[in-house]
Amino acid sequence: MTAEQIEALLAEVAAGRIAPHAALEKLRHLPFEDLPFARIDHHRELRQGQPEVVFCEGKTPDQIVAICERLEAASGSFLGTRASEMVAQRLQSRFPRLIWNPTARIVHLPAIQPPRPTATGPILVISAGTSDLPVAEEAAVVAEAYGYTVERLIDVGVAGLHRLLAAGDQLRRAQVVIVVAGMEGALPSVVGGMLRVPVIAVPTSVGYGASFGGLAALLGMLNSCAAGVTVVNIDNGFGAAVAASRIFRS
Repeated sequence: MTAEQIEALLAEVAAGRIAPHAALEKLRHLPFEDLPFARIDHHRELRQGQPEVVFCEGKTPDQIVAICERLEAASGSFLGTRASEMVAQRLQSRFPRLIWNPTARIVHLPAIQPPRPTATGPILVISAGTSDLPVAEEAAVVAEAYGYTVERLIDVGVAGLHRLLAAGDQLRRAQVVIVVAGMEGALPSVVGGMLRVPVIAVPTSVGYGASFGGLAALLGMLNSCAAGVTVVNIDNGFGAAVAASRIFRS
């Protein structure tokens, strides 16, 4: 449950519109709920500001549906990453309001009342190449699910730097920038050297053999000469979106 939901529930009890035992039943699964294959952390949004997110890869469709059912019952929404089309179809048959983004591999059941972040500017998600789009879209869609305004800048890698420089207005408008790049991972250094806002770098596993599945991009970003560039794990668009949202909330 969200802080707002718990506060509203307590107000209903204080006003006499809900009996204490009924409110207790609603709170019964805080801080977590046991299933045979998972312990669902219903308390996470109160601790961290964002609810538990389902990492679908490695779970069976039945397990994913069961977890999502419990999250929806507790908060009215859920978010799942690395979802296959089969999983998305199973969830859509159970939750008709489900939003499925196949590029990002994200499933999202939005809350009836969406979150209201206090951000005053957009999160800009930049992808170096079209091959980086799945990871970039994961970051963008997760940030949008958290209620933030997101802008996208696609295919502006260092092989054609004029494409990035032509987007100066969009770059200057951003409040937080997520830069997604594979190959040698040079783009975050360029962006970090141009802007004064936080830059979060995401290495991808895109590249030829010597890229070592994204390790070359990761090391390049960690060794960036642009001060203040923050780096998340390989292909972790989700982690970049969470970091961007926490920067805004802080």
